[in-house]
Amino acid sequence: MTQKETIRKVLRYIRKYCLFLILSLILAVVTVALTLYIPILTGNAIDYIVGKGNVDYSAVFSICKKIAFAIGVTVVAQWLMNVCNNKITYSVVRDIRDDAFAKIQKLPLRYIDSHSYGEVVSRVIADADQFADGLLMGFTQLFTGLITILGTLGFMLSISVPIALVVVVVTPVSLFVASFIAKRTYQMFLLQSETRGEQTAFIEEMIGNQKVVQAFGYEEDAQKRFDEINERLRACSLKGIFFSSITNPSTRFVNSLVYASVGVFGAFYAVRGGISVGQLSCFLSYANQYTKPFNEISGVVTELQNAIACAGRVLELIEQESETPDTEDALVLEKADGTVDINNVSFSYEQQSLIENFNMRVAAGQRVAIVGPTGCGKTTLINLLMRFYDVNGGEICVSGRDIRQITRESLRENYGMVLQETWLKKGTVRENIAMGRPEASEEEIVEAAKASHAHSFIKRLPQGYDTLIGEDGGSLSAGQKQLLCIARVMLCLPPMLILDEATSSIDTRTEIRIQRAFRKMMAGRTSFIVAHRLSTIQEADVILVMKDGKIIEQGSHEELLQQGGFYRQLFDAQWA
Repeated sequence: MTQKETIRKVLRYIRKYCLFLILSLILAVVTVALTLYIPILTGNAIDYIVGKGNVDYSAVFSICKKIAFAIGVTVVAQWLMNVCNNKITYSVVRDIRDDAFAKIQKLPLRYIDSHSYGEVVSRVIADADQFADGLLMGFTQLFTGLITILGTLGFMLSISVPIALVVVVVTPVSLFVASFIAKRTYQMFLLQSETRGEQTAFIEEMIGNQKVVQAFGYEEDAQKRFDEINERLRACSLKGIFFSSITNPSTRFVNSLVYASVGVFGAFYAVRGGISVGQLSCFLSYANQYTKPFNEISGVVTELQNAIACAGRVLELIEQESETPDTEDALVLEKADGTVDINNVSFSYEQQSLIENFNMRVAAGQRVAIVGPTGCGKTTLINLLMRFYDVNGGEICVSGRDIRQITRESLRENYGMVLQETWLKKGTVRENIAMGRPEASEEEIVEAAKASHAHSFIKRLPQGYDTLIGEDGGSLSAGQKQLLCIARVMLCLPPMLILDEATSSIDTRTEIRIQRAFRKMMAGRTSFIVAHRLSTIQEADVILVMKDGKIIEQGSHEELLQQGGFYRQLFDAQWA
């Protein structure tokens, strides 16, 4: 995304708050006008001081009261302007973050799988913060600075055209210097932002897998990798800061030339009687105020380069293609009858074919087990059933309808999922169990916990069902988190179930008890069971043996053993 495109899209967000923007501009004009009016009053007061014993005190005192009033109004206007600028800035950043988070919910699983979580988090949090800082500085100083430049130039022209022309001639040099440096800082700040995201992703990866890092002695390699990223961040940050830091001194030097030129030329002009001493004093004050904004604007422009680079990364996330939306005439599936038909389905990912010409018919209430070696397509099939991915060819039908013609929300409501990777939100145990049915009664929640054999350990927690657990289960064991996830499904009891290594983190004794609960839960419900431990799927109505994305064997446990094929090899390997 180019710099111009980023600016254009940021302006669209700002457009919503145009009233605050207009008010901020008006207040900036008032602030600048009164600030510029004070030197005129000061010059007039000087002209009333003619010499010793020749001072018009009443006039000077009257002017002092006007100056005091102007300062008071300026303070109030400046405060209100800052309030408006804060409102615009943080509202825009809030809207961008809202859109970014909403986009994450709509992103296809393909994007999430191909990007590290830390890198995505960095865009929404760190880059948005950097953008907010730059935008606020822009609103606070840029508008005021530009109006000050135009205002002082107008006042200087009204006092003396010849001296004002001296200022106009020298000014382009300052603009050229600032523009030259600003163009080179944008790419550097963009690289800095990207490297910062890479560093965030790496830190998150290491912290989340610290046990594995320590177990395999990877600490030294991790440190080397971090040092390498950190060094790149240092290098690009240093370059960006170096170029941005020379902007202000360069413009200050040029602005000093402006002030010196005005002083020398104005002195000769005053001697010739072209202007009074008071007017020259007023003009020098204006020259000083005229050059100040150039120093501020140069700093603002530099910060805006960083802000725009960060905004570009956030907006790039927002501009990502969403998952294919539901069609306008998409069916809302109230309650599936449990039948699933997979007709000639093919699916590839990143130019790698995972499933080819896959066919299967599942009757209502049937228990289907899916087994096979790692990478054979088991999890991919589950993702296709839930429509996390859309098929490349063929069709998957639920209740006789192509799932692409059914709304994703209603389709997924008809599935209950228990995955190997558990997820619990920060909240009470009760809230986690009732996630799918917030309106469930206490009795229903307890009954679901008992059915999943989670009730006993929940009662041993400090506050029972009111115990607050942290993100991802906090201090709960992997098995306890799995039991809560199972209880969550048992509370909802949808017409179809997906159990993907659902008992992988549970001890054998508890697993036997849960299998009984599963049998009760699966009665009359279509179930898809993915498992590596073949002992857990022996009672399935049909077992599909997958290899390289294809069904190579199909039948009951006993039938497959008698065939003496690949399933028999898997079974014997586990009991060897």
